[in-house]
Amino acid sequence: MSDRSFLDWPFFDDHHRHLAEELDGWCAKNLPVDHSDVDQACKDLVAKLGAAGFLTYSAIDPDNPQPLDVRSLCLIRETLARHDGLADFAFAMQGLGTGAISFFGTPEQQQWLHKTRSGQALSAFALSEPRSGSDVANMDMQAVLDGDHYLLNGEKTWISNGGIADLYCVFARTGEAPGARGLSAFLVPAETPGLTVKERLEVIAPHPLATLSFKDVKIPATALIGQSGQGFKLSMAVLDVFRSTVGAAALGFARRALDETVNRVQNRELFGAPLFDLQMVQGHVAEMALDVDAAALLVYRAAWTKDNGADRVTREAAMAKLYATDRAQVVIDKAVQLHGGDGVRSGSVVEGLYREIRALRIYEGASDVQKVVIARQTLNG
Repeated sequence: MSDRSFLDWPFFDDHHRHLAEELDGWCAKNLPVDHSDVDQACKDLVAKLGAAGFLTYSAIDPDNPQPLDVRSLCLIRETLARHDGLADFAFAMQGLGTGAISFFGTPEQQQWLHKTRSGQALSAFALSEPRSGSDVANMDMQAVLDGDHYLLNGEKTWISNGGIADLYCVFARTGEAPGARGLSAFLVPAETPGLTVKERLEVIAPHPLATLSFKDVKIPATALIGQSGQGFKLSMAVLDVFRSTVGAAALGFARRALDETVNRVQNRELFGAPLFDLQMVQGHVAEMALDVDAAALLVYRAAWTKDNGADRVTREAAMAKLYATDRAQVVIDKAVQLHGGDGVRSGSVVEGLYREIRALRIYEGASDVQKVVIARQTLNG
């Protein structure tokens, strides 16, 4: 049983504690799922999470719009990740893919949220391109206004839910100014003519990822999310909220690794005694527990700060994402080491965690990018 004492921290209210317990019970009954067909697994997970009501936390309610509860988002991602990495992925994309619509969408655009919050539609966030991953301002994709519609041309890559999403939040260059000041965001339904899947991308922890091609994709001018030329600011505002939840997912992976390790060292005998009797092993376990708690403090500080009215939490979210993902990698590596040969056996829990954690140190701002963000925020006060 994973340590639950952190729920008593002052970051949380009673409804957060109730949510964590309710979701943990749901996970115990429904997870993990079969990962042999990731596309179908993600669709099924979204449907089940929607039916259970947990996707209502992923986006605002168009009929009663309130700010997103970032602490709830983090608790959900941590809990899902502890049980099944693909379940965390499925939930996370419902939030990230609709974040721009939640924060900046028109009432008409926000009607999509009824479907994504109920699990009837899958969403995706289409920002990265072959030539511009971390360097968003270097985007090539073009959106040209022609009367009452835009024409989109270009490619997006490493798009989570690519090929299975029902709607995409797509960022493109509209040219109001050079660099980051000339980007805009658009809501593009998946069935729009000219939008195709160019390539499915296989990664070490199987998730639905794709490169998307846009060839004269015609969308109405009303598909513009927010204001023209404000796409970079819009994307950063979305990431400002959801970046700390990536740290929460890493925290969930790390907690599971610690749980598996505690069970292993207590029950595995070496030289006639439990593995835990070795002081070196005790030292590793202590370091793992320390990293887990330190990561949790940073993650939930960022979430609490945002929930308590901070306009931006760029520094706090970057710290949470950087520390939690990097230290989760270390925690999981120690778990693999302490499991010995079983730790690298294909299909074991810690082997799966080892593959799952690596991508989190790259997407939504790689670790080195987070260091630049933290440094700039520190220098600018």
